[in-house]
Amino acid sequence: MGKIETQVEFAGQSDLPLERVYRWERERATETFLSQPYGGGKVREWTWAEAVDESRRVAGWLKARNWPPGSRVAILSKNCAWWILADLAVWMSGHVSVPVYPSLQPHSIRQILEHSGAIACFIGAAESKELAEGLPPDVCRVGFPGAAGDGILSWEALCESTLPLAGSPARSADDLATIIYTSGTTGTPKGVMHTFAAFSFNAKVLAEFVGLRADDRVLSYLPLAHIVERVGVELLAITVGLHVYFSEGVDTFVKDLQRARPTLFMSVPRLLLKFQQNVFARMSERRLKTLFRIPVVSRMVKRRILRALGLETVRYAACGSAPLPPETLRWYRELGLNLAEGYGMTETLITHLPASGTVRAGWVGAALPGVEARLGQQSELQIKSPMNMLGYYKDPEGTRASFLEDGFFHTGDVCEIASDGQLKIVGRIKEQFKTSKGKYVAPAPIENKLALDPNVDACCVMGAGMANPFAVVLISDAARVRCHDPRERAALENSLAAVLEETNRDLDPHERVAFLGIADGPWSVANGMLTPTLKLKRALVEARYQGLAEEWRKGNRPVVWESLP
Repeated sequence: MGKIETQVEFAGQSDLPLERVYRWERERATETFLSQPYGGGKVREWTWAEAVDESRRVAGWLKARNWPPGSRVAILSKNCAWWILADLAVWMSGHVSVPVYPSLQPHSIRQILEHSGAIACFIGAAESKELAEGLPPDVCRVGFPGAAGDGILSWEALCESTLPLAGSPARSADDLATIIYTSGTTGTPKGVMHTFAAFSFNAKVLAEFVGLRADDRVLSYLPLAHIVERVGVELLAITVGLHVYFSEGVDTFVKDLQRARPTLFMSVPRLLLKFQQNVFARMSERRLKTLFRIPVVSRMVKRRILRALGLETVRYAACGSAPLPPETLRWYRELGLNLAEGYGMTETLITHLPASGTVRAGWVGAALPGVEARLGQQSELQIKSPMNMLGYYKDPEGTRASFLEDGFFHTGDVCEIASDGQLKIVGRIKEQFKTSKGKYVAPAPIENKLALDPNVDACCVMGAGMANPFAVVLISDAARVRCHDPRERAALENSLAAVLEETNRDLDPHERVAFLGIADGPWSVANGMLTPTLKLKRALVEARYQGLAEEWRKGNRPVVWESLP
């Protein structure tokens, strides 16, 4: 499978995930581990003893199938308590878990299950009722509570009819724990292989770095199929003994946050920008800035905002997956939220975070203990650590191409490293494009500046082979509704034109954006414009709008519309 040798270091067998689980089963038996909301505000809770007993029963059932050790077992579901219980059961029974994004279309699900060779699949709630169509017919199916479909075994019935797996079945540090498929921004997802030692190392370093305690609380809502949530929630909970809450869905998200009162909060830029836009919709940014200058009033207003967002108890908040505009980071920190940006990849796990007191807007911190980071050709970030992947599943050539001879991994990210070791992400090498002037443009920094207008939901800068780039923006639903009024539409255009002018002042001549095109949208996971982690599939967005550029350019206007609302 193209394994790359790395010098894996971890404190000992007792730090591996299953050993941690057995420890909390003994030491925190009556403490709550998982809280799962369902139907109208009801909540089911599992103590550590109850949770591990349920995983042991499912593990016993898996073991009784007599599948070869290391068989791949998929988990296809939105985040829920059973997701983690299933993952533990797969590990206890000697197999390898394969998380699958529940927002994928059936053909993508089938592609992953067939490529991984999954022999079974746990099924829960997902975006589409047609997801079962993506399962190959010979895959054994176990349904979480509420899942329905032909040939699906009931999780509850399985637990009732199976005795718990006895003892403390262990896995070697070097055993393959999981195959995580990348979100596919540039094509077919690749299966990234990670060991138990890599997971253990990352979780232990993060827990010590952030200063997590067993009484900390976290809300799990970002996809567990993504490395940020898998390590930053599941593995941290297993390592430290955290209490994990789940969200019932988008409609109840703020209530779920308020119920959980998290002390650790993981997020992505799109959600933080949405939160900020909702605040500005209730009170203008200008009015807030005025209130923030009045000491007594400022403290009261900031506490009220954080309480309304469900974030008033957060001790540490981290954002990843994509760049967060520096102004947005500063705004949250001014509110009193201890927010920092971090960096990681599916292939490297989480490698960078700023230490306490070192947070700088636009930077993602220095390399964590045990991580070596350097810049190579084209200022590409290269990383070596005990968390580097074993390789891509069934792709030895791709694996070899991803590593240098000395074990450093090619991240593909163009970066800067400051004198204190802090890292700034400039953009992806593959995302840079050349204008007709023969000079390269990195779109990400420009997109971050243009997205500062609170009406903008997403932005994509493109223009390969043109004299200057142009940008396509997706405005919020609320802004689009308002723009049915010609005066509101003119105000929006003026706002965007001002942001464009301000952005261009800081750019080199070949980088300056010729105009903004307002797209009809939507850009969603369902129509393929976004990955399951809400990143733009740039090639598809460019294919849709590049052909409109010449017509838009003829109007010689700073802001144009794909079609007026």
